[in-house]
Amino acid sequence: MARLSPFTFLSRFREGLDPRGPEAFLLLSAAAMPVAFSTWQALLNNFAIERAAFTGENMGLLQSIREIPGFLAFSVVFVLLLCREQTLLLTSLCLLGVGTAITGLFPSVLGLYLTTVLMSIGFHYQETLQQSLTLQWIGKERAAAAMGKQIAARATSGIAAFAVVWLMLEVLKVDYAWVYAFGGGLTVVFALVAWRVFPRFPQATVQNKRLFLRKRYWLYYALVFMGGARRQIFTVFAGFMMVEKFGFSASEITLLFVVNQVINMLFAGKIGKAIGHWGERKALTFEYTGLIGIFLAYAVVDNSWVAGGLYVVDHLLFAMAIAIRAYFQKIASPEDIASSSGMSFTINHIAAVIIPALFGIIWLTNPSAVFLTGAGMACLSLVLARLVPNHPEPGRETVLIRPIPATAPAPAGE
Repeated sequence: MARLSPFTFLSRFREGLDPRGPEAFLLLSAAAMPVAFSTWQALLNNFAIERAAFTGENMGLLQSIREIPGFLAFSVVFVLLLCREQTLLLTSLCLLGVGTAITGLFPSVLGLYLTTVLMSIGFHYQETLQQSLTLQWIGKERAAAAMGKQIAARATSGIAAFAVVWLMLEVLKVDYAWVYAFGGGLTVVFALVAWRVFPRFPQATVQNKRLFLRKRYWLYYALVFMGGARRQIFTVFAGFMMVEKFGFSASEITLLFVVNQVINMLFAGKIGKAIGHWGERKALTFEYTGLIGIFLAYAVVDNSWVAGGLYVVDHLLFAMAIAIRAYFQKIASPEDIASSSGMSFTINHIAAVIIPALFGIIWLTNPSAVFLTGAGMACLSLVLARLVPNHPEPGRETVLIRPIPATAPAPAGE
């Protein structure tokens, strides 16, 4: 087997791309986001405790505050009345970068709350617009593969950001404020470079600038909501179990995170191509079948190495969420994509409000019950996945709808 050099790996991102085209723009945006966010994430706990004198109550409130912009992602539709999506995406990257860069200048409870809100608005708007523009600019036959490349690009820059943070703190002994400024400032630089280098790409379809929920998208909404619930169980309780039950240190948890990012870097692009080949129904069936097994194993695992392996496999399955977006692209009216992307982030974050508090109460009495409930939720997700047609399209959003005869006119969107 030929050795995989860094140049060979980077060439896989460039292959077949116009260096000033929309797909290259989306790859740069995907890579720019983790530079700031990974810096913020890596420093958060130490900075909050050592400089801002945070208590557990303060940290819990901060995490809730951080999710509010995600819950309000639908508001992106109103901002689009004032500017183009491409412009707003770059502005969002700048907000993320500035919010991160100034965090170290406000070492207080209120200061960290306020900078987190600014950072989070940029982060969630960028994620919403990244999804929207990908579904608008990339053809249906290539969208899953393109989204896989974006995940790999995010993983690559996330690893680099963590490495730089470690080098600045451990080797160069740089103060937190300068590390925050470097990571956030670099994301702002990426956004400004993208503004100067890339042209303004035309919109093929004028987007709806209003809020709506369409009945024919109900299965997409349900899959998005269940995906948000699954994300919370992983991010909140799987990691917490590693520390509480198996005594993982902060460095060991960080190592698990790096392993996850390396695996995404190597395999996310291939997963995206596989979804394009298999179809969304088979991909989602594979994901949720695997999740049922993982959650059941979480409930009974007693070996730290097995638990770590489950954590890595669980994270790898996150890449399968590409299939939900690709499914929506195939059933959606082109003018609905921007508004629906905002609504989907709001629906996804409903679980972020409910799951941590509710399941935290369950955790106090029976941690295994949290994961057994998660297995039940994965079973429900599997049932929903089986309702996705092999070849979804407008008028054929679920298997519950009979195919339209070729001679019959297509139904108008609701």
